[in-house]
Amino acid sequence: MNTTPPIEYEDASPEVRAIFDDIRQTRNTDYINNIWKCLAHHPAVLRRTWEGVKEVMGPGVLDPVTKEMIYLAISITNNCGYCVASHGAAAQKAGMSDDMFGEIMSIVGMANETNRLVSGYRVPIDEIFQQLRD
Repeated sequence: MNTTPPIEYEDASPEVRAIFDDIRQTRNTDYINNIWKCLAHHPAVLRRTWEGVKEVMGPGVLDPVTKEMIYLAISITNNCGYCVASHGAAAQKAGMSDDMFGEIMSIVGMANETNRLVSGYRVPIDEIFQQLRD
């Protein structure tokens, strides 16, 4: 499968440039990641995805390192090399240590193992957990 070529700022439409400008301003950087450059082929998808990421990864109850480590863990599970690299770097920048990364890897590995066991054995959900969900 061919890769989607990134669209550079100078080659982007005015609509895409506006989104790139928002990314730069929001992140306080001149750098635009390849994900945004590739999504620029479809401005509606670019805008929707950027708005979602901006909302979810922006200020909230969880601190930035926790958010990035959660994103990293899910990216590892989904086997997304791009997101592992991107959010791994962001997590380190936000304060994730090597020991924290090692612990995340242990949790990701164990959660994947137990999830597969539960799915394979079709383990019924305990009544006490059902009450918590209701």
